[in-house]
Formats: sequence, C-alpha cells, structure tokens
Amino acid sequence: MCALAVKAILTDIEGTTTSIGFVKDVLFPYAKQYTMKYLQRTWNTEETQNIVHDLIQLKEHEKYLEELNVTEEQICPETVAKFINVLIEKDLKLSPLKNLQGLVWAEGYQSGVLKGHVYPDVPFAFKCWHNANICLAIYSSGSIKAQKMLFNQTEYGDLLPYISKHFDTTSGHKHQVESYKNIARDMDYDISDILFLTDVIKEAEAARLAGMQVVILSRPGNALISERDKSQFLVVNDFSKIKIVAK
Repeated sequence: MCALAVKAILTDIEGTTTSIGFVKDVLFPYAKQYTMKYLQRTWNTEETQNIVHDLIQLKEHEKYLEELNVTEEQICPETVAKFINVLIEKDLKLSPLKNLQGLVWAEGYQSGVLKGHVYPDVPFAFKCWHNANICLAIYSSGSIKAQKMLFNQTEYGDLLPYISKHFDTTSGHKHQVESYKNIARDMDYDISDILFLTDVIKEAEAARLAGMQVVILSRPGNALISERDKSQFLVVNDFSKIKIVAK
C-alpha cells in the first residue's frame, strides 16, 4: 500500500471510528426513552426553549401537528418528545434534534450508564497520528457536544486530547462539496493535505471533489461497497491498514 502524505486527518464517527450498532442500538434508544423526562425537567430553561423553537420551525413539525391534530398552543414536553421520536425513527440529520439528543446523552454519560464505543484500532491510531504532529479533526452529523462526550468517555478512556477540532452540520451537509471546503478553511490547511475517513460513498465523493484525499472504512455492519467504488477509492477495514506519513 502506498503511503499517504498528509498534514491533517478528518474522520467521520458512525461506521468509521464507532460501530453503527452503538448509535442505532444504544444512543438512539436511550434518547427515545429519556427525552420526555429531560424536557419535562428543563422545559422552562432558555436552552430547552431555544431548541424547541428551532424544532417547531422545521417543515416536518407542521406535518406532524396536522397528523396529530394539535395546535401550536398545545405544544408541551410530551408532544415535542413524540416528535423527537419520529425524527429519530427517520434518522434525520437536523441540528435541533442533534442538539437535544446531545443534552440527553450528556446525562447518560455523566451517570456512567453510557460509554462511548470506538473500535480497538482507534485509540492506537489516534495516538500515533498525534505523536506524528498530524492534526486530527472529527466531522459528524452528531452535535459537537455529543462528539466530545463520546470520545471523552470511551471504553478505552479519554481520547479527546488527541483531537484538535470538531465539526458538525453547522459546517454544511456531509454530502455537499462546499462543506469540506468550509472545513479546510477553518482548519487552515491546503485541502489536498487533508485525509478524510468515512464509510459513506456520497461523503467520500463530496470530499474528493472538494480536493481532499479519501479512504473508505469497511467495518462490520457497514453498507456493502460495490466493486466500482472499490476501484475508485482506497478501502480498508481498520485504521491500522492506512499508512500515514506526516507531510
């Protein structure tokens, strides 16, 4: 395998550093179970009201109210929690949803009920890249708060010291070329000096069109990668298979 010369690495989370099953089978069910209690307890706080305001501005919320025959005046923790569960079921990448999920998950991490999952090869790779003075950044549809909680309290300890920057959908949708250009500007590196790691072909295509180097992760439970895509991208099954040289 040829060595990839980079100054920075940008990595996705779900399906890349972390099992899709952890998100689908642990984090999402936890949010569905505890969102109503969280909203009931914090309903009158400015933080929660700001999130609720953003949620009810979504076009999906108007349709939801029509289906339930509920007016905006009847919006309460219970109706918002049910709406959140609808969005979770659809796995929509919406900032107010992700922000609320992050707050709910924070309590789970703080109580010790939740521990962030990462694959066994991830901590060693993070440490090696850090020691090689390669800037490591995260780009996920999950909120920055949620990202930090996951890496702060993993099964392998705190991995946050290895991570220099975090990006979420406020930088743009992960399928859009401009999002990767925005991130490169924020990181202050030439875009060609950044390696993007992901398991999603559309993200890989957008990042490559933007000018980044790209490697696709084929982890257990990830979507199958076509022969065509294998011919277009470097595909590995864990981080140890990526040969990195600091540029």
